[in-house]
Amino acid sequence: MGEGWHLRPAGGATGEAYVAEQGQQKIFVKRNSSPFLAVLSAEGIVPKLLWTKRLENGDVITAQQWISGRELKIAEMNQSRVAELLAKIHQSQELLDMFKRMGNRPLIPGNIFRALQTHVRHKGMDQGSLQQALQQLEVRFPNLTEQDFVVCHADVHHNNWIEDEKGNLFLIDWDGAQVADPALDLAPLLYAYVPEESWELWLQAYGRTPDSSMWYRLWWYRMVQSIENVLWYDERGEVEQAANWTRKVEQLLHKGSGAGN
Repeated sequence: MGEGWHLRPAGGATGEAYVAEQGQQKIFVKRNSSPFLAVLSAEGIVPKLLWTKRLENGDVITAQQWISGRELKIAEMNQSRVAELLAKIHQSQELLDMFKRMGNRPLIPGNIFRALQTHVRHKGMDQGSLQQALQQLEVRFPNLTEQDFVVCHADVHHNNWIEDEKGNLFLIDWDGAQVADPALDLAPLLYAYVPEESWELWLQAYGRTPDSSMWYRLWWYRMVQSIENVLWYDERGEVEQAANWTRKVEQLLHKGSGAGN
């Protein structure tokens, strides 16, 4: 980067992100970030990409405009601008084409289920509410066509939504993006942040009039996510969180797959 630059870790799970400062200049630098960052930047989904450099060892370093902004609060996830930005992402044909050119195949519901079932059995947790949940998931997989798949962010937690000082909204941290059913993003966002009585209004801002198929897919992917979280917290010995997500599984079982109607 040249002389006079000071790097400090920017946090995050990968440990590959840094804040670089030189005098009054400040940029966000990351090693081996999402390869379609340029498209995300061009569409205004992430902060502006300034430059990309490939190192001798093959690593790729990217620099983005530093945003002096803030994370969205939980209560703000109900806003129509969140729905509109997510719709823009899901409707981006350029993003989808680029992702497919990189060899990424769609996440098929049947494959998601089989991997989850194997994980539950391997952990010896295929009993009680988790076993009932797996049985419910297997009854009917979401019925999707090739045209239904979009690029999903796959981690729509409120702390990945950033507002800059001018009020522009961005969705950051694209390392886990997948080609999948848009409900992969919609389900965790709606269940976690939007009151159920507001789902229909939120989805209209997203550009969809929900039907029985959409309600079912939201329920199906939320159940998958809930079971995955039970396993994740159990593996880390976080008993309270694992129990919390087990309760969410039980609530979904009690409510049934028509949730949202």
